Amino acid sequence: MVNDEWVIRKSDSHIIMIRITTILSNNEVMPISEELKKLEVGGLTVDKVRGRGKIPPPEIHAGKGRDIFQPQFSQKYVIEVVVTEDKEDRIIEIIRRNSTRGKIIVEPILRAIDIATGDEGKKVI
Repeated sequence: MVNDEWVIRKSDSHIIMIRITTILSNNEVMPISEELKKLEVGGLTVDKVRGRGKIPPPEIHAGKGRDIFQPQFSQKYVIEVVVTEDKEDRIIEIIRRNSTRGKIIVEPILRAIDIATGDEGKKVI
């Protein structure tokens, strides 16, 4: 169910842009990137971060002895794309088809500006 406070209405003259952020537990970035190229997504940002979720990271052996260490955080991969709203469902399907675990977060973008040219809106993404 959608919270009405977060619904942004589209006018005829305004293209709605969204940011899709994907947090992956496994490094499944390349298959997703290749599929997004086919959809003509202009660009994406990828970060390697550390975080924790419901599933704890695997235990690791520390040093030469029998010490076992349970890290609090594990490596995660974050993919961010900014696209027009009409590509949302196709991008989500690509991400779900090419990954096994993680989260997909969709947020509205109020304004996008190209620093070098000053262009705004759809043409900068």
